[in-house]
Amino acid sequence: MPNYLVCTFCSTFWFMLSEKVTLDNTGTTNDNSVSEDLKMFFSLASIISLLAVIIPAAHSGKVLVFPHDGSHWVNMRVLVEELHSRGHSVTVIRAADSWYISETSPFYRTVTLDISGGGNEDFFRLFVSEVIKIKRSKGSAWAHFALDMELKDKFFELHRKVSEVVMYMFENKELMKSFQDAKYDAVLTDPANGGGVMLAHYLGLPLVFNARWTVHGEAHFAIAPSPLSYVPLPPSELTDQMTFLERVKNMFFYTMRMRLYKQIVGPHYSALSTRYFGPDVDYISLFQAADLWLMRVDFVFEFPRPTMPNVIYMGGFQCKPAKPLPQHLEEFVQSSGEHGVIIMSLGTLIAELPHDLADEIAAAFAKLPQKVIWRYKGDRPATLGNNTRLVDWMPQSDLLGHPKTKLFVAHGGTNGVQEAIYHGVPILGLPLIFDQRDNLLRIEIRGAGKIIDIFTMNHDIFLQGIQEVLNEPSYKMNMQRLSRLHRDQPMRPLDRALFWIEFVMRHKGAAHLRTESYKLPWYSYHSVDVILFLVTVALLILFIFAGLVCSCFRLCLKRKVKSD
Repeated sequence: MPNYLVCTFCSTFWFMLSEKVTLDNTGTTNDNSVSEDLKMFFSLASIISLLAVIIPAAHSGKVLVFPHDGSHWVNMRVLVEELHSRGHSVTVIRAADSWYISETSPFYRTVTLDISGGGNEDFFRLFVSEVIKIKRSKGSAWAHFALDMELKDKFFELHRKVSEVVMYMFENKELMKSFQDAKYDAVLTDPANGGGVMLAHYLGLPLVFNARWTVHGEAHFAIAPSPLSYVPLPPSELTDQMTFLERVKNMFFYTMRMRLYKQIVGPHYSALSTRYFGPDVDYISLFQAADLWLMRVDFVFEFPRPTMPNVIYMGGFQCKPAKPLPQHLEEFVQSSGEHGVIIMSLGTLIAELPHDLADEIAAAFAKLPQKVIWRYKGDRPATLGNNTRLVDWMPQSDLLGHPKTKLFVAHGGTNGVQEAIYHGVPILGLPLIFDQRDNLLRIEIRGAGKIIDIFTMNHDIFLQGIQEVLNEPSYKMNMQRLSRLHRDQPMRPLDRALFWIEFVMRHKGAAHLRTESYKLPWYSYHSVDVILFLVTVALLILFIFAGLVCSCFRLCLKRKVKSD
C-alpha cells in the first residue's frame, strides 16, 4: 500500500475525530467516546502502517509507445491496456493516416503526427492483392523471384515513410522537448519498423521490444546465436531437422535474405543514424542494444534454439478464455447439432479473394454437414451453401473457444495460430504471404494441422483437406496436447510480460541481462582472429620443430661423412 494512502487515511480519520470531540448540549465533552475513538484510531493506524512497510509501494510509470500499424497493433494494444489497468500512464505515437490505432481511447493518450506513416489500409490491401496475382499467374521459381521484388519495393517504400516520420519528430524541437519534459520511464515499440528504436536512443530511454520480427527479419537472428545447421530462417519453410541439401538451402536463403533486408532498410536507417547520432553509430547496433525482447512465441510453437537472458517468451499472451457469443451467432452455432462448426478467416489483410477462388471455397463448404462461419467482405460467392454464413467481423477467440467448433481454416498469422493452440482447435492452413507458411509448418509437423496451397487448389482438394482434419482424430488430439503444454505455466504470459516491462521501468533498463557481443567486430565475434593466431602459432612451432629436425639431420650427416 503506498505511504500516501496511509497519510490520507490518518488525516481523514483525525479530521473526523476532531469533529466528534465537540461540546454536547450541556457544554461538556463526551470523554468516553473520545477515548474509544482514540483507541480505534491508533489500532487502525498501526495496522495500516505495518501494511505500508510489508507491501511495497506501487510504482506508477510512464510509457511511450511507438507501434507498428496494422495487425501488429492488435498485439501492442493488449500490452497497452494491461499497462493502463496497472496504473501506468501510456502515450501512443500515431501517424495522421493510422489504420488501426484510434486517436481517442480510455487506455492511452495519443500524440498524432501531422504526417503520413505509409502503412495504411490501402497500402497493405494493394500489396496483398498483388501477391495473390503473382502467386496464381507465374511458375514456382519465377513467382518466388517476383514476390521478392514486390516485397522489396513495397517495404522499401514503407521504411522510407517511417524514416520521414522520425525526421518529422526529431526536427520538431517543441515536440521532442515535450517528450523529454514528460520524463518517460521506457519506450515500448515493435521493431518491425525502426522508429521506436531511433526515438528511444534520441531520448536516452530504456527500450522494450514487442517482437516477432525486426527490420532484418525474424527477431531471434538479431539477438541470439543462430546456428544455421539447425535453426531455419523464416520463411525458408524448413524445420530444425535438416538434411545436407536443406542446410545448404538454409545458408543460401540466409545470405540472400540478409542482403535483401539491408537493401530495403539500410539506406533509410543508416542515413538517420548518421544524421542524428554520428557516423560511428550503426543502426543495427541500436536494435541489438534493446534492454528487453518480449517474444511473441513460445517453445510449444517455436523450434528449440539458443536464446538470451533478456528474451522473454510471451507466446499466446493475447489469449483469453472464451466469452459468450452474440445471440445471433450462438443460435447459428447451436443449430449445427452434433456436426459442429467450422470457422474461416484469412486475417485482416485478406478482405476478399478472386471470384473463382471464392467460388471454389464456397462450393467445398456447401458439401459439408457442418455449419460454417466465414469472415469475408467480398461479393457473395455464387456457390455459397445454406450452411455457410458470411460475416464482416467475428469474435475469433470466442468462437475458437466454443465447444462446437471443430476446425479453424486460417491463413497462418501468429495471432490466429496462438489462439488455436490455446483453445485446442486443429488448423487447415491456407498460407498467403510473409511468415504464414512457416507458422503453419510448425503446426503441421506437430500433427496438429494440415497445409493446402491456396493458389493451386480447387474445391475437391479443399474439401478433401477439411474432411481429413475433421475425421482423423490425431489432429485434434495433437492440438489439444499442444494446448495443455501451452497452458501449463507458472504464470500467464501476459503477467510475465508486464512484470518484465515494469522491471525495466523500476531499474531504468536491464543492462545486466544484455550481451555486449554486438559491439564486437564480426571477426572477433566468430573468433576468426583467435583461430588465425592459434594456427599461426601452431605453424610457427611446427616450422621451428621442422627446422630443428632438419638441423639435427644435417649434423648427423656431417658427422657420418667425417667418420667415413
